[in-house]
Amino acid sequence: MDNNGKKINFFDPQITEKKKLVDEKFQFVPGTKIPLPSEVEISESGTCNRVCSFCPRSDPNYVDIKEFIRPKLHLKLCTELAELDFSGTIRYSGFVEPLLDKNIFNLLKSARILLTKANLAMVTNGDVLNKTRLAKLFESGLNKLFISVYDGPQDVKKFEKMRTEAKLTEDEVIIRDRSLPKDKDFGLTISNRAGMLKNAEHKIMPLKKKLEHPCYYPSYTFFMDYNGDVLMCAHDWGKKRILGNLNNSSFLEIWTSQIAKISRQKLNKGDRGFSPCAVCDVHGTLIGKKHSIAWKEIL
Repeated sequence: MDNNGKKINFFDPQITEKKKLVDEKFQFVPGTKIPLPSEVEISESGTCNRVCSFCPRSDPNYVDIKEFIRPKLHLKLCTELAELDFSGTIRYSGFVEPLLDKNIFNLLKSARILLTKANLAMVTNGDVLNKTRLAKLFESGLNKLFISVYDGPQDVKKFEKMRTEAKLTEDEVIIRDRSLPKDKDFGLTISNRAGMLKNAEHKIMPLKKKLEHPCYYPSYTFFMDYNGDVLMCAHDWGKKRILGNLNNSSFLEIWTSQIAKISRQKLNKGDRGFSPCAVCDVHGTLIGKKHSIAWKEIL
């Protein structure tokens, strides 16, 4: 059970570490009582090279889009965050495989130049990774790489050897075995992806009755898709609730927009009576309580 009573078969130990980091990196917008996100996640393309059974991409109707974030848009986000003295985490992850982007090393370099205090992290399946690319990621400014291993213990050993040869530590390259059986949730703290697994290979149906307790995700995370759309939450694979688009608005305009405030206010009170939250099974209170309290004080 998690701390909200939800039955789970696997609990990712990195969640505890992430909670600690989110709290430590708590910031306000300079000169205000408006909390900044501690997590800025960039889903920097529309494509992935895998179709995992527990992923919405295993739905036959899920569309793979081979488009990548424009460097100009990425630079705009990093510049605006730098102006706010952002020191949280920039994570290249989301609904995609970030290492399919041939420009990823340049994106990391530009983020590192502008955001000297930020933690740059990435989640990859490691399929296109080798020792040279691994070393180049960290030379480009990456702080942490999370490798999700889907093909079993032999691949875990392969990446452990690669990490050693690249002279990187276990704190820098975290190898996570995602090849566990179904009864252990595949080695994931798994969810129904806000209702998007109903037609996936591993089906988890949308909730018929909405949960009646808070969710802190929109209070501490800013999630941007490759086209500039900012989603309320990283679990919203259906992209049902878009808060704005960074091509047309500033980071701060979107972060403090009316729809963003309403989303936080409702979820912080446990009101999930809107899409996609009404069908989502994520409890959402493991991380971000400090941010939620700060938002409650000003909303």
